[in-house]
Amino acid sequence: MLEVFRVNSAKFDEGMLYHEGDVIVGANSKLDYGVSGRKVVIGERCHIKGDVVCEEVRLDSWVTIDGSVFCKGDAYIGEFSSINGKLVVYGNLEIGRNVRIKEGFEAKGLITIQDPLPIIIFLFVYILELLRLGRIEEVEKLFEEDFENPLIIPENSKLSLEFIELNANAEIASSRVVGNLRGKNILLRDCEIFGSVKGRDIAITSSKVHGAVEGRKVYIARESEIYGFVRGEEVFMEEGCSVEGSIVGRKGVWIKENVEIPELIKIDELGQREVQEDVSEPVSGDRVSQSS
Repeated sequence: MLEVFRVNSAKFDEGMLYHEGDVIVGANSKLDYGVSGRKVVIGERCHIKGDVVCEEVRLDSWVTIDGSVFCKGDAYIGEFSSINGKLVVYGNLEIGRNVRIKEGFEAKGLITIQDPLPIIIFLFVYILELLRLGRIEEVEKLFEEDFENPLIIPENSKLSLEFIELNANAEIASSRVVGNLRGKNILLRDCEIFGSVKGRDIAITSSKVHGAVEGRKVYIARESEIYGFVRGEEVFMEEGCSVEGSIVGRKGVWIKENVEIPELIKIDELGQREVQEDVSEPVSGDRVSQSS
């Protein structure tokens, strides 16, 4: 299960999501965007409203692509998937049964008509084979090596021009995002967000948010700029940051020379992500306001 919306160096623009690395879309997600990336992996029963442009693509079963698919390398299309545009593959094509391609397909390499392994089974079999060969280090580095700078969209996510709705944590770095962001714990670093941000604990560093920020604990640091109001139970803001609207902290607002950004999302030894529930409260700085 994909539990973190992780984005690094991505751009949402003109109905397309551009990413220089790989893109992994969790099952049952809906994107009102096309996707452009290196390797694109789309889970079961996803709906992509635009084109898919990539070097390698793997679609699970029952995926719907409203646009076309352009692939410079190999393509794997699961059974009962639909492509309402054209499929162009410059490498080999492995395609399942009952696949519908409205405007036809073109493949330069070998075409195999069979059901490609579901993505989860494919990864599971790959890991088992590495373990059988005793290559444990390769198992540990699987995602680091097999996926390059992955943009991970969790299961059941909804991305549109208006809203990015996640039942997961979000970690976004060096990206330009359009839409109101909704999630659990949210970390923004070196980003520009055109929309509001609402979550549980929110940390914003070296970023601009063109909208309101609402959370339980809100951390604003490194000359970040908020063009809207900020509301939370507790708000910690670093000197040099700016907020265009009002700042409301029901338990208090602290302005400090330095604000330490907590690990809202941490990585355990297995590489899985979990929420750090207990965040230590800063001990220095001036409390400037309180609202009940």
